[in-house]
Amino acid sequence: MNPLALSIIISSLALGTITTLSSFHWVLAWVGLEINTLAIIPLMTKTPHPRSIEASTKYFLTQAAASALILFSSTLNAWLLGEWAVNTTMNPISSILLSIAILTKLGVAPFHFWLPEVLQGMTLQTGLILSTWQKLAPMALLLQFSQSVNLNLMLILGLLSTMIGGWGGINQTQIRKILAFSSIAHLGWMIAILKISPQLTLLNFILYIIMTSTLFLMFIYSNSKTISQLAMTWPKAPAMATLSLLSLLSLSGLPPLTGFLPKWLIAQELVKQDLTMFAFIILLSTLLSLFFYLRLTYTMSLTLAPNSSNSPSFWLFKKTNILSTPTLLTLCLLPLSPTLIFVL
Repeated sequence: MNPLALSIIISSLALGTITTLSSFHWVLAWVGLEINTLAIIPLMTKTPHPRSIEASTKYFLTQAAASALILFSSTLNAWLLGEWAVNTTMNPISSILLSIAILTKLGVAPFHFWLPEVLQGMTLQTGLILSTWQKLAPMALLLQFSQSVNLNLMLILGLLSTMIGGWGGINQTQIRKILAFSSIAHLGWMIAILKISPQLTLLNFILYIIMTSTLFLMFIYSNSKTISQLAMTWPKAPAMATLSLLSLLSLSGLPPLTGFLPKWLIAQELVKQDLTMFAFIILLSTLLSLFFYLRLTYTMSLTLAPNSSNSPSFWLFKKTNILSTPTLLTLCLLPLSPTLIFVL
């Protein structure tokens, strides 16, 4: 891609997200979301392949429908209450419609069907942007009007997302689809606690961004797109394979790694709110996600390729300094949990 065009696209991505993050008016937030959507489509179609064209078409249609619903529901709220501000109390009907629209943009079940197919049809680099940066603006809007959302709706969709995210990823062989269902499961945890404690949603979202970015960067460096290709990771780069499997276990929420922190705090908060049975069910649904995370770690560390690799270890020769900081954060943040809770 032309460097000038690439710089314009990246600048537009940043502009759209910053516009939505700094907006106080629903129309301005909608404009930022539209800029964000249109900016990533050239990145998705830069490889002229039928899968990428199909993925970009599905993404555009889904995001356009969600944006239209945001505009409709915010207009309805302004008509009923005379208020366009994002962080004010909203009409219940407008709040439910806005929640559905933003959850569709994020890919929360049952509005998740576009996410695995779209992520599968693009490169790992563009998938990293879609799984992390593109979720910033919708999540910021959700956090701003979190007190107006319907608690029962959030709890039902949160539980549904964790179950579908875990169940859908079990039978997958493509890493990008597995990461897509992992995203759906983690978003379920975030929206389940959104109404009760927005600070925990923010903490979970930040840690999800860190852990997902680490895994995407590791798969980009190892050039692994399917589970069978992971078997070549250990003979070629044992150090990176070790860090990758630890990052996968962190994403699954096993102690003493970073990913255990948000699940622990969210389950604790749910029990405090007398939602013990809900906390028990959502924790059980996490076992479904744990199954395919362990499947990836088994293939990566306990399975060797049929033939030994004659190529030198690329871990020693490729510049992978960018991986050091996110890997450290993915694995070692749990001891800092009192400080993180105090800051939030």
